[in-house]
Amino acid sequence: MKKNFFIAIEGIDGSGKSTQIKLLKENFEKEGYKVYTTFEPTDSEIGKMIRNIFSNKMEADHKTIAALFVADRLHHILNTQDGILKKLAEGYTVITDRYYFSSYAYHSVHVDMDWVIASNSQSAQLLKPDLNIYIDIDPEISMKRINAGRESTELYETLENLQKVRAKYLEVFEKLKNIEKILFIDGNMPTEIISRNIWENTKKIIG
Repeated sequence: MKKNFFIAIEGIDGSGKSTQIKLLKENFEKEGYKVYTTFEPTDSEIGKMIRNIFSNKMEADHKTIAALFVADRLHHILNTQDGILKKLAEGYTVITDRYYFSSYAYHSVHVDMDWVIASNSQSAQLLKPDLNIYIDIDPEISMKRINAGRESTELYETLENLQKVRAKYLEVFEKLKNIEKILFIDGNMPTEIISRNIWENTKKIIG
């Protein structure tokens, strides 16, 4: 495998991304890689605005939300303190919890998918993942996890919406399959099996 990679982990809410990112980081570190993990929306001021909208502290139109994600993502890539490009230049393998496929799937439930893709074109031109890993899970299972783990749900966290988001993920993966590296993983299995499947397939694809 080359010296370092950029990997995006995707999936609907409650799909187990955080757990699998931790395990994937450990697997890379066992192989001698230094790994930086990150997430979207970020902790930047733009990301805080998004979180306020999600927690119903602010109100915004769906196109405004999509545009805020575009701005947050560009900052995520380009900022000179801990931006993804900076971390990659420092030799880190970077694993992000969500990237532009999340926008394609979540926002296109409410606005035109081609508009969302076009809005994110600068991010895609600046930095395309070496691999997008999609953890596929039944939305009913994800809602059970969300409801069990939190006192309140966020803007997009309803069963109906997550079913639509999953469908949009599948739609956009098919749409962009010839220009993106995408790994589908069954997220309905035990955690350790999912982790093993991710690691073995990741080595094959980016090795």
